[in-house]
Parts: sequence; structure tokens; C-alpha cells
Amino acid sequence: MSVKGKKVGFVGAGNMGEALIRGLVESNVVPADKILIADVRADRVRQLADQYGLHAAAGNASLVKDVDVVILAVKPQIMAAVLREAKPALTSHPLLISLAAGVSTATITSVVGAYPRLIRVMPNTPALVLQGVTAIARTPGLAQDDLETAQEIFAAVGRVVVLDEEQMDAVTGLSGSGPAYVALVIEALADGGVKMGLDRATAMTLATQTVLGAAKLLAETGMHPGALKDMVSSPGGTTIAGIAALEEGGLRTTFIRAVERATQRSRELGRGPA
Repeated sequence: MSVKGKKVGFVGAGNMGEALIRGLVESNVVPADKILIADVRADRVRQLADQYGLHAAAGNASLVKDVDVVILAVKPQIMAAVLREAKPALTSHPLLISLAAGVSTATITSVVGAYPRLIRVMPNTPALVLQGVTAIARTPGLAQDDLETAQEIFAAVGRVVVLDEEQMDAVTGLSGSGPAYVALVIEALADGGVKMGLDRATAMTLATQTVLGAAKLLAETGMHPGALKDMVSSPGGTTIAGIAALEEGGLRTTFIRAVERATQRSRELGRGPA
């Protein structure tokens, strides 16, 4: 089914929930009057309802009863409590979409029971500026229409990939944690510029736009990163000298290890306390 004409409810009103609301409303994928929101922070619900023209639900159970799609945008540690509260209202079987990092579909069904319409997703923080990437996990028995609905929702805040749930920890290690890695790269590039005499504001502008522009060039052309590197690297020139310094520092290996370590930690968190 398409999400158009359907009611969408957000349980949780944090930054990621707001990013999705903004994307859905601005792209007109879901009109504001078709979106309900609930959160323990009543002031936050009022703020978003007023800002985007949403409907404020009386609580989680009330919201679940009134919508076709429920987006669970809550922290992992409170997911079980939220599910227990919502469970009695799931009789109409709305599509459940969980954003909670490290919370498997098996964990969710251990609370709500066998549920035919459940999807786990992993968005990342650039969704806040509608430039995110979201991984959607295929689950056994999921209807193709429900998968397409999830893709339509998350395409409103960036790009979407579909994969098997066992790959979600690797997604967490790469794109979930990745914005922090890139932030370190930008900060380091700017520090290098300051060391070489640039003022901080100029160095940050140059570093940020360079990373943004390079990423956009690769995304829009499909060019391999190695081809871009070779395009910029003249024989005996400045770029290849800088690349040699990066290779001396083990840059590639360090990034690979970062993704590996974050993936391992995601698996540990998913297993819960020992």
C-alpha cells in the first residue's frame, strides 16, 4: 500500500521523529492533518503540533488505535514499556516501524507477540536536513506493500536501502555512527588549515564544503572514489603528497576498524546486559 491517504502516528517526539515529520509534510507525502504524535513530554507534543499542524494524541494507546502506520521513535531502553502500553490497542494491526537502535524484531515480538506487520529501520542523523540514509530490514512474512510503504516514508528524508535484519549491526557501525566519523574528518581538515595559517571560520567553511561537494560528486555521478582521487592527484603534486601522509597514518585501516568496532558494539548492545 502507498502511505498516501493513510494516517501516520509517531510514538516519540525527539529529533529523528521531528526530522521524519518535517520530511513527510514538506514533501506532501503525508499531509500534516494525517499525522498524530504522542510523547511523555506534553510541551514537546504541543510544540510540534503547533509548528507543523499535527494532531496531538492523548497517549500511546489512543494513537495506535487511530492510525494505519505507527512509527516507534523512542529510545531502546524504554521500548519494552512503550510496547506494553500500546499492545492492547494493536487489534487493528497497524504497520509498526521501529527506529530503536539495537532492538531486534525478535525483541519486539517477545513483548507484543507474533505480529505480521513489523519493520525495523536504521536512519541516521543527516535525516535532520533531509539528507539521511535509512536501512530497512526485510522480515519474514512481510507483505511487499508494507515494505513499499516504509520505503516511501523514509525516502522523504533521504535515500533508502533494503537488506536482511542480520546486516543491521553493520549498518549501525557504518551509516549510523558514520556522521561522527565524518565530523572528525572535517574538524581535522580545518585544524590543518588553521595550522597552515587560515582563520578558523574560513578553514571550517573550506573543510565542510569540500567534504559535502566530494560526497555529492560521487553520489550524483556514480564515480568510484578511487577515480576521484586519481582525477585530483597530479604526478609529483600536492594531492599525492597529502595522500602519502594519510597512508602513513593508516587512514584506511583506521576507518575499517572503526566500522568493525562499532558493529561489534551494536551486537553487544542488542544482546542486552550479560
